[in-house]
Formats: sequence, structure tokens, C-alpha cells
Amino acid sequence: MSSTTSKIIAATASGYHILKIEGYSGTKFLSNGRSIKSPPFTAAGHRWSIEYYPNGKARFYQACISLYLVLEEDVASPVKALVQFGFAAEERRHLVPFFPKKSKTPAPLFKSGELDFVSRGANGCDEFIERSSLEKSKNLRDDSFTIRCDIVVLNGAEDVGPAKNNSAPRCVYVPPSDLIQHLGNLLTAGKGADVVFEVGGEMLAAHRCLLAARSPVFAAELFGSMSESGGAAGVVRVADMEGRVFRALLRFLYTDSWPETAKEEECAMAQHLLVAADRYGMERLKLLCEDNLCKSISLGTAANILALEHV
Repeated sequence: MSSTTSKIIAATASGYHILKIEGYSGTKFLSNGRSIKSPPFTAAGHRWSIEYYPNGKARFYQACISLYLVLEEDVASPVKALVQFGFAAEERRHLVPFFPKKSKTPAPLFKSGELDFVSRGANGCDEFIERSSLEKSKNLRDDSFTIRCDIVVLNGAEDVGPAKNNSAPRCVYVPPSDLIQHLGNLLTAGKGADVVFEVGGEMLAAHRCLLAARSPVFAAELFGSMSESGGAAGVVRVADMEGRVFRALLRFLYTDSWPETAKEEECAMAQHLLVAADRYGMERLKLLCEDNLCKSISLGTAANILALEHV
């Protein structure tokens, strides 16, 4: 008698965000139910923010700090995600992952089950930590503490069809790739950087090989016939661009993600990045900028967007 088996493989995307609360003692004067919201950030393929309630969100939790993750997007169907909050030491910024091996890193104080995030909706933890416990702990230093929020988005499941009955069972969970996070950390730390860009009075370090792999223009500037323009000292001067725009461009080159930008500045950043993407031959970034501009077009932005066609 013959037999067959099939597989259903869950697809996920993951990411994390570091939030530092500075001037903790000053936040304690906020009343119960009032929060301070972090700037929006992108993780696990979606845009989020974190609400920090120094005196709890609900009346029953006035002695606690509450933390809530907010989906800063309009979605057609709920985004299913796992969320965890914990303290992150500044020098390490590590937490135990959702599917850990043995680890010496700090354990999370809150780890959720599966949560549904609707458009602009929030889920989180009412009892992250009691204020009295925080104030006695080593996590509070110089009136500040640092939180790490890990997010795993569950992108449904895929039926991969029948398989032979001698297929080996999957006994070890392999977590999603964190390559993007490591590349982002490489840019932030600047370790091993071998080229410096002078942009708007700022000096920004980067890695030639990575830039050349991501942009044909950088490949020509750094390794091709144009490479002499960098000079012996490895300093490349970039004209007609703001430092913040070039930083956002570098962040995209390393992580393939949209830069963290305040909501009111997104349209302006998209305009600047569209020009930069065209300059450096980055087609995917151009399409992302165009999509962003299409969503934010208005009478106030139409003239600037039309002017970009002639850049």
C-alpha cells in the first residue's frame, strides 16, 4: 500500500526596534492612561510605533509601566504577529529570540501569543514592569533605560503539496534570516569601512564592496574608470545632496528598507530619495519613492512632484 504526506510551512518576517527612554523621572508626571509615542519605524515589513505609558494604560495598572505596539498602516486584513518587550543593555542590545537556544542574554519581560493588528490598531503589555521594581534595578541608569521590541509577522502558510513518505520530519525550527539587521549594524558601527563620503559638511563611512554590489554607479565610481575621483585618502565628495538624504540612501543600500522618517517628512524625503535613486541607478528605490509619492499626492505636493520629472 502506497502512502503520501504533505507539508504546510508557515512563512514569517521578523525585526526589532530599540527605544531609549531618557529623563524617566520627568515622564512619571503623566497621568494614568496618557502615553508618549515613539517616532514611526519599519520592522518585519510593516510600519510601527511604540506607546510608552509611564503610569499604566488602564486604571488597574497605575503602578506599572505599560508598552503597546501600534500598527501605523491601513491594512485590508489584520496583520498577525508575535511581540515581545524586554530591557536591552546599551552595549549589547540583545534579547532572547522567540525560538532560542541556550542564551546568556536578558529574558523578555513580555512575550505575546498571536496578536491581530488592525489598521492603526495597538496591542501590548499592561504590566511590563512595576515602577518601583524598575527604580531598584540596574536597568535604570542615569535616569534612562532602553527597551527592545521584537516583532515576528506571521504571513500565513504555504501548502507545498505531497511528499514522499520517507521525508524526514522537521525537528528544529530555523528562525527567519537576520542578515538585514546585521548589515544595518555594520553600517551603524562603521567597522571595516574603507571609504568616506563628504556630504553637506558630514563625513559618512561605508564599505566599497557593498555599495558597488547594490549600485552600478557606485561600482563605477569606486572601482571603475571614475574611481580616481575618490582620491588617495578614500574621501568621495558628494555635491547637491543633504547629509540626511545620503544617510537614508546608505541605510537603504545596506538594509533594503525605507528610512525611519516622521510622518510629516515622508513626502519630502521620498522626493529627495527619488532624485538620489535616479542618480545612482537604483531602480527598486525609485519605484518605492514613486509609490510613496502617489499615496501622498495633494495640491501642496503636486508642483514639486511634477518638477521631479525634469530632474
